[in-house]
Amino acid sequence: MKNNHNYGLYAIAVAIAFVGALVLGMPLGSLALLAIVVACPLMMFFMMRGMHGGHGGGDQHTDQSDPLHKHDHHPGGRP
Repeated sequence: MKNNHNYGLYAIAVAIAFVGALVLGMPLGSLALLAIVVACPLMMFFMMRGMHGGHGGGDQHTDQSDPLHKHDHHPGGRP
């Protein structure tokens, strides 16, 4: 998996959506409230993604006695 961060493009998209909503007549107070409500799940998403390193290495847990991983199926016949 390629680790590609396009946060600048996301910021531009949000700015375009914000200006577009203002042009269409949405009140600034409603946009501010929406920004606050949306900020929490977005921060959680990015923090949890960063917590795992943002790479596709997966879990390298090999202890088969762990009841949470005992029945995991691994591709290629890996135990």
